[in-house]
Amino acid sequence: MAPFLLNVVWHPDFEEGVGVAERLRDHFGSHRFRNVVGGAGVRVVFRSVSVFAPGAPIAVEWDDAEVVAAVVLVDRTLVSDPAWIDYVRDLSNEAEERGMTKRVFPVAMESSVLESGVAVQAVRWDTWADDVSERQRRLLRDLTHEFSRMLRLRLKGRQPTDKAGSITEYLRKIQVFLSHSKHDDHGVHVANSIRNWLHQNSALASFMDVHDIPPGLPFEAVFEDAIGTGVLVAIHTDSFSSREWCRREVLAAKRRNLPMVVVDCLQSVDERAFPYLGNVPVIRMNPERRDRLDQIADLLLDEVFKNFLWRCRIEPLRHVRQEASFHARSPELLSLANLSGGGEDAIQEIVHPGPPLGVEEKQLFAAIAPTVRLRALSEWLRENRV
Repeated sequence: MAPFLLNVVWHPDFEEGVGVAERLRDHFGSHRFRNVVGGAGVRVVFRSVSVFAPGAPIAVEWDDAEVVAAVVLVDRTLVSDPAWIDYVRDLSNEAEERGMTKRVFPVAMESSVLESGVAVQAVRWDTWADDVSERQRRLLRDLTHEFSRMLRLRLKGRQPTDKAGSITEYLRKIQVFLSHSKHDDHGVHVANSIRNWLHQNSALASFMDVHDIPPGLPFEAVFEDAIGTGVLVAIHTDSFSSREWCRREVLAAKRRNLPMVVVDCLQSVDERAFPYLGNVPVIRMNPERRDRLDQIADLLLDEVFKNFLWRCRIEPLRHVRQEASFHARSPELLSLANLSGGGEDAIQEIVHPGPPLGVEEKQLFAAIAPTVRLRALSEWLRENRV
C-alpha cells in the first residue's frame, strides 16, 4: 500500500481552483519525492468534475493509502451548491471516523465561505496579502508541515480509537536544529534570523543551545534528544568546519539518517571543508542581508516530508532481506559506519532513495567495501519482486 495519497477537491465552476490544484500536483507529484517511494511518486488525485453530471465528484478512497489527505478549496460556487456542501460534509465525517491519518483540509479561498459550516478551522487563503504565486507557495508550506505530521503519526502506529493520544502526538512540534558557529561574524546572526522567521511564520519549533538548554543539563544529552525529533540546518559560515561541536552535530544527524539542509553563508575561506556536509540540499544565503528565509523554510519542510515518506515506505520492507540496510539519502563512505556488521565475507546491501550512484562512486565503494552492494530503492524492489 502507498504511504501517502493526496486528493484536491474544488467546484468545477471555480476557475482559480485549477491553477491551485495543478500547483499542488506539480509539487507533491514531482521528482523531488519520486525516488523515496520507489515508483511513480506521490499520487495526487483531482476531485472536481462529476462523472454523473450534475453533482459532486466520486468519493475519496480513504483506504488506498496509509495516510490520505483531502484538500478542499472552498469558494462561493461550492458553498452555493447543495450537492457539494453535502459532499464536503460527508468527507469530513468519513475522515473523522478513521482517525488523524485521514484528514480533510479546507482552504477558505474567500471570506464569504466561513459562514457555510464547511470551512471550519480552514487554511485562511483569503487573508493572505501576497500575489497568487506567493499564496500558492505559502499553501504548499503549510500543507507540507501538516502532511509531515500525519506521516509521523502513522509511524507511531496510533490506532483510530486512540483519539486523545493521536491529537497529542500530532500537535508535537517538529524541531529545527540550527547548527551554527559562534566564532565568526555571521553564524549567530543568521541562526537568530532563521529562528525568528520560523517562529513568526510557521508552527515549527527551533532549537539553539543558547536559548534551549536548561541550566544544569549537559549539552550533549539535550542535543541527542532534540536532534532525533526533527531536521538539522547547518549554517555553513567561514568558521563552521573548524568547530568541534558543529562537526559532531552534522555527524549525529547523518548517522541517524535525519533530514538536513546546508545554508551556504561562506564569505571568505573555509580552510578545511568538512566532508560530511555533502549529499544534502544546499541553499545560498548572503549572511549580511540574511535573505531567502522563506526559501530555506520551504526546503527544510520538503526534506522533513521526504524523510517521513521514506520511513513509511521502507517500514514494511525490512523483513524482505535481513542484509539490507535502508538509508534515507544517497550513500557516502560515512554510511558504512551504520552497517550492523557480519562475517568478513558477508554480503550487505545499502538501499537508498536514488537515483543510482555514478560509476565513479560505485568504484570507490567497491575498493573500500567490496562486500557492500549499493541499490536504489527502485532497483532493489525489482530485484526482490516486491
